[in-house]
Amino acid sequence: MAEPLPTELPDGLLLAYYGDDFTGSTDVLEAFTAAGVPTVLFLQTPDAAALARFPHARCVGLAGQSRGRDPAWMQAHLRPALRALAGLGAPLLQYKVCSTFDSSPTTGSIGCAIDIGVPLMPGNWSPMVVGAPRLGRYQAFGNLFAVADGQGWRLDRHPTMSRHPVTPMAEADLRRHLGAQTGRARALVDFTQLKAGRGAHALAQCLDGAGEPPIVLVDVLDDDTLREAGRLAWEQRGAGVFTASSSGLQYALAAWWRSQGQLPAPVPLPPAAPAGRMAAVSGSCSPVTARQIDQAEADGFALLRLDLARALGPDAQAEVARVLAAACAALEQGASPLIYTARGPDDPAVHAFDATAASAGLSRAQAGQRTGEVLAATMRALLDRVPALRRIAVAGGDSSGEVAAALGITALTVAAGLAPGAPLCRAWSADARRDGLEIVLKGGQMGAAGFFASVRDGTAAQPTG
Repeated sequence: MAEPLPTELPDGLLLAYYGDDFTGSTDVLEAFTAAGVPTVLFLQTPDAAALARFPHARCVGLAGQSRGRDPAWMQAHLRPALRALAGLGAPLLQYKVCSTFDSSPTTGSIGCAIDIGVPLMPGNWSPMVVGAPRLGRYQAFGNLFAVADGQGWRLDRHPTMSRHPVTPMAEADLRRHLGAQTGRARALVDFTQLKAGRGAHALAQCLDGAGEPPIVLVDVLDDDTLREAGRLAWEQRGAGVFTASSSGLQYALAAWWRSQGQLPAPVPLPPAAPAGRMAAVSGSCSPVTARQIDQAEADGFALLRLDLARALGPDAQAEVARVLAAACAALEQGASPLIYTARGPDDPAVHAFDATAASAGLSRAQAGQRTGEVLAATMRALLDRVPALRRIAVAGGDSSGEVAAALGITALTVAAGLAPGAPLCRAWSADARRDGLEIVLKGGQMGAAGFFASVRDGTAAQPTG
């Protein structure tokens, strides 16, 4: 890992975070590592011995799966996780949210996470930074926009997020969206105030007469507002604040620290070496991932569709055995297998998903989790069967969580850069078979069409937007 940061920044941890899914967790890992902030991502709450393996870490993350869970699960599992992270003493405690704000009152409630996290820190406000221009995400007057296929969309009209099968975005104004998830007061520091150098004054107005710490959204449109958002979050942290933010917070903090000479000039992450062969699984139904699967076929990958009706029913073991045998055969022939559940939102498997789940006696959420578990079992068995396989990729936030959790990995650090938000990671594990495994966890909206080939060949892929 890199050496400690300059002494102008406080000693010890600068930030601790819980990622609402595994792909988002590696997004933060990449953003801070690339900025020169040594970061480690744990897959389970770290103890003193685990932390001691990374003495230079200035940011500690914990990969979670709350984005697909209900508030009862969050109360039972997220609360102790955030409490443990708060105990590490970092001045910023972050609940890392997806930059497309995937959430609803019943699934992945960001409002619930805020209500759990705010009392754990002494601060008088809860900053929220969601915009991340590097990822094609922008917030203006509290409304969130995202780029898809080179075109900007208000999130409630976005071709993917407005049709998300679990958490469709029907409201782009994040204050209104959060209003369905929490009764906590919500305020805004907008980009006009930031550009006028009045961010701190605007925040003071938001806090004037406030009771419980309010959620204060901070617009991010460009480099200037990104830097000013970082300034506001850092300079107004007081004795410590809780923040529900995307990796936009990391980009913002790094921009501010660098402007103050507290971080070195950014150095590109090292490129990945070619792997020759790899294996991938995809539980994503995003059109971005669909195009990547199409291109992977053209790039020589062996595509293997997982039959969801069999995978969710009594024939699950037989289905795993079938795709496992086909994946092993592909590897023996020098090809890289890619096991997938769907090719985009219009795939027949997506349209039939509710009926498939019902026939298996499962709810939609249970079926989604079971799908991830089947993909995880398949990848685990493949790695056991082919120990020489040392690079894998997983597409889809829920799938990434299930696969990574099933492999006995303790922690991840960044090994190389690929697409923004989806770095090549080095796995740390007490299991010698898994230690040093190279893994990429990709969100559905991340990466260019040639993403899978870029992972296999070690070439840099450009962002989708």
